[in-house]
Amino acid sequence: MQTAPHLSSYPKYWAECYGTASFLPTSREEMDVLGWDSCDVIIVTGDAYVDHPSFGMAVIGRLLEAQGFRVGIIDQPDWRSKDDFMRLGKPNLFFGVAAGNMDSMINRYTADKRVRSDDAYSPDDEGGKRPDRAVIVYSQRCREAWKDVPVVLGSIEASLRRIAHYDYWSDEVRRSVLFDSQADILLYGNAERAIVEVAHRISRGQPVNRVTDIRGTAVLRTDLPDGWVVMDSTRVDRPGAIESMSNPYETDEELAAATGGSCRVENKAESATAKSAIASAGDEIHEQVLHFVPPREKLDRATTVIRLPAYHKVKADPVLYAHASRVLHLETNPGNARALVQRHENTEVWLNPPPIPLTTEEMDAVFDLPYARVPHPKYEGQRIPAYEMIRFSVNIMRGCFGGCTFCSITEHEGRIIQNRSEDSIIKEIEKIRDLTPGFTGTISDLGGPTANMYRLSCKSPEIESACRLPSCVYPGICPNLNTDHNPLIQLYRRARDLSGVKRVLIASGLRYDLAVESPEYVEELVTHHVGGYLKIAPEHTEEGPLSKMMKPEIGSYDRFAAMFEKYSKKAGKKQYLIPYFIAAHPGTSENDMVELALWLKQRNFRADQVQTFYPSPMATATTMYHTGRNPLRALHYKRGEKVSRVRDLDKRRLHKALLRYHDAANWPMIREHLISTGRANLIGDGEGCLIPNAESPLKRGRNTTGNATGNYGKGSKERTFSTQHLGIRNRLGNGKGKGNGKSSGKSSGKGNNSGNNTGKNRNRPPSKK
Repeated sequence: MQTAPHLSSYPKYWAECYGTASFLPTSREEMDVLGWDSCDVIIVTGDAYVDHPSFGMAVIGRLLEAQGFRVGIIDQPDWRSKDDFMRLGKPNLFFGVAAGNMDSMINRYTADKRVRSDDAYSPDDEGGKRPDRAVIVYSQRCREAWKDVPVVLGSIEASLRRIAHYDYWSDEVRRSVLFDSQADILLYGNAERAIVEVAHRISRGQPVNRVTDIRGTAVLRTDLPDGWVVMDSTRVDRPGAIESMSNPYETDEELAAATGGSCRVENKAESATAKSAIASAGDEIHEQVLHFVPPREKLDRATTVIRLPAYHKVKADPVLYAHASRVLHLETNPGNARALVQRHENTEVWLNPPPIPLTTEEMDAVFDLPYARVPHPKYEGQRIPAYEMIRFSVNIMRGCFGGCTFCSITEHEGRIIQNRSEDSIIKEIEKIRDLTPGFTGTISDLGGPTANMYRLSCKSPEIESACRLPSCVYPGICPNLNTDHNPLIQLYRRARDLSGVKRVLIASGLRYDLAVESPEYVEELVTHHVGGYLKIAPEHTEEGPLSKMMKPEIGSYDRFAAMFEKYSKKAGKKQYLIPYFIAAHPGTSENDMVELALWLKQRNFRADQVQTFYPSPMATATTMYHTGRNPLRALHYKRGEKVSRVRDLDKRRLHKALLRYHDAANWPMIREHLISTGRANLIGDGEGCLIPNAESPLKRGRNTTGNATGNYGKGSKERTFSTQHLGIRNRLGNGKGKGNGKSSGKSSGKGNNSGNNTGKNRNRPPSKK
């Protein structure tokens, strides 16, 4: 894989002499205390300012500060006028605009498009503190405040809208957010490399409209640069080079000579002898004319750009939209990805290849920056739920090679795992122990987008750089994947042996198909790091939806459940698995949901909250939802695989109701469906029935879990739990606990689709913009 300049290799900006701020200033008064007359960079964010490495504005702000720049924060500004965007004065270099750790639309609306009343990234959980489509609104206000100041977009919201994309809330394909925001440049993914390069180039006087070649960025262009080869992928076929026309008057001899070959003319005697030999063998002789075709030169990926179907084409043609999505996802590996270009009317959206992943040394440096690790003092007396959730947790890695189609991590963080060193992680635990208010000895999580991908990677760097598969674990674990969990086991042991640390829990989403490859890891996890409940995500039980999610078959969950129960008993503990499932995912039929409901009832799982598929921009499953086509397979207008979609509101409610089969309020809807589909045998009080005949006299426990395998015996204790993929809050019994989970495809509870630092995006603030 290519290398990139080390983050610390840039000469420091002259303002380094001002030193390090205890908190990045949010007002002119704070700037005066620091002795600043102006800010070099001002970050506008939709979140409350928490100076912690789990919050994007803090990571980018502290990183730029380490480069010598003076950085200010405008947090949750009043967007109704430009006034609040002028509170720190005019930035010398640029505005950095971010919606926050969450997409503002997912933050604001449920999967049913209902307005949420709360916001975990705001003081006292207050909703309505940020506008819809925040990066657009904030950018426009920055332009109104200071017309000549460059605007640089970042955060998950910008990252997932960098090209033409399906927008669930308006039910239409929208153009790249670069147009509506009027921004100069967009940074996607984990943007440390890009933001440092952008800042230094602008500080050296380079006009922002010439900052066009940085990896991990998208820009608008009126024409294409010289020296690039364009591969045409505007139709539903494989990308091919646009080649110049050949000379129709060129002879075969001339063509062969141009490529180093020759056309040797056989003499008559040789020809006759050859024909006689063939004829004697009984073969019929056919005259053939040989044409010499020059071999296609191997294209340099560094100067090759793939042309996607234009915006107006993907807006009007679902198959072309699915094709564009397929091509984009094939160009996500930093080792081999090419640039992409998409025409929007008379302007080109140019996407440079993804950023080179950070090295372990660079990851350590980012997490070792001088964060205060608490909210800004102006929030004293107010609680910020997202901070409360992560203040005792540690992010140990980034990225995910699972490739789940409903998840936004691939589009944002990528599938190359970026690891911190063991020493850096231990150092952060010690900081939590010594400096974080309220620490009582429990580390709530050592995790990342997936808890057990730490230090897992391809066995061959060459294969990793060349691979274009969307997943390393679907349909099975790749034989080239290193699945050694020993580094993670060693980290767990060292962390829990620290003085002052009583317990180390794992709350991030667990990839159980990887875990079963290491019984030692499962035993370590179950014996020491499960706080009574462990949440994992089979997502469904039926092959139809699982194949569209790119998730393993349910037997893999059963194998893990058996190991979980075995090691729980060995440790003398009563512990429970809490499985996550999705309703209304593309490829899911009503019969699939009935079978899932029966599976849940057989194991006495009763979900308190239910996850409904949430189509976030650019996710592969969102493409299925919008187009009804499967971009995981070759696309054709007539032959391509079609995917069933659950777009009708009544059907979405039915899918959700079947996941909550135990709720009497759902029985009339379920009963009507079972009768109409000829499955009335599932109605009654028998053991194999799903719901009773009438308002049942059966004793119904509320939200009851089973044991580790889901089975219940006499005297089983009822427990309340919630299974929210996206919820900040999670109830275990009567107390409050920490959830975990996957990415943007689910909706119950508070949403976060950003490729976050733990819990694979269900309910943890992401480590990046």
